[in-house]
Amino acid sequence: MDIDNCCDLHVHTTASDGSDSPEGLVALAAGAGLKAIAVTDHDTTAGLEEAARAGKKFGIEVIPGVEFSINSQTGDMHMLGYYIQAGSGSLKTALSRVQAARARRNPLILERLERLGMPVSQEELEETSKGGQIGRPHIARAMVRHGYVNSVGEAFARYLRKGGSAYAPKSILTPSEAIGIIHESGGLAVLAHPISLACETRDALDNAVSALALKGLDGMECYYSEHGRDFMEICLAIAGKYRLVATGGSDYHGKAKPQIALGRGRGGLCVPYECVKALKAKLKNMEI
Repeated sequence: MDIDNCCDLHVHTTASDGSDSPEGLVALAAGAGLKAIAVTDHDTTAGLEEAARAGKKFGIEVIPGVEFSINSQTGDMHMLGYYIQAGSGSLKTALSRVQAARARRNPLILERLERLGMPVSQEELEETSKGGQIGRPHIARAMVRHGYVNSVGEAFARYLRKGGSAYAPKSILTPSEAIGIIHESGGLAVLAHPISLACETRDALDNAVSALALKGLDGMECYYSEHGRDFMEICLAIAGKYRLVATGGSDYHGKAKPQIALGRGRGGLCVPYECVKALKAKLKNMEI
């Protein structure tokens, strides 16, 4: 593994549900020897300006990004936007919509936890988030603090995952809407962690990606903390079939996912910097 050639194109800060500030995260990335990172907070670009300044300070390439939750019939679908222009009017409008949906969702989750005998207050979540977007990881961490569960993973597995007893839906964007918004903001649209689509067969995954490619998808996150080698190879093959850029990231959240290390995932991840070069080439071709 060539540590000097690794990057991490899927990380979260305190602007959403990560536990590290944007500058703190960039400092960690520099200390870990990563060549580049993409800051991809959920439904917000609030941390991008600080991260960009930190990139210059610590000498690390910082790619502006965002992560959207997408309406999906099966599993969970997320869409990453890379090289977005945070000042884009269409992006700002979309973020306002999804942030409003998130704000409506959190009280529903808290109400369901209350009925289950596990109360968590909105005030506690606001204190934990320190002004960032409040999400399920904040709720999960509060559940651990109260002793309702032993870990964030248990909170999701038993209560907060899709289909869990305290789950409430949030996604309001269709795949076409998300891809269009990202393109209008000058960015590239990449399917995040395709394993979360819960496709039962390779053909099912192929069909799902094919449909997204027809809608304008630019890339696919092939290297990922939860992807085994076999699944990664399948993703790389499908990405190649539809001429999608193969990208990757750890999905680092800090304390919310303590088992996931920045740039290393569960220990063996190394997203090659060639992914960044391929994204830049794709972006350049779109601008011609």
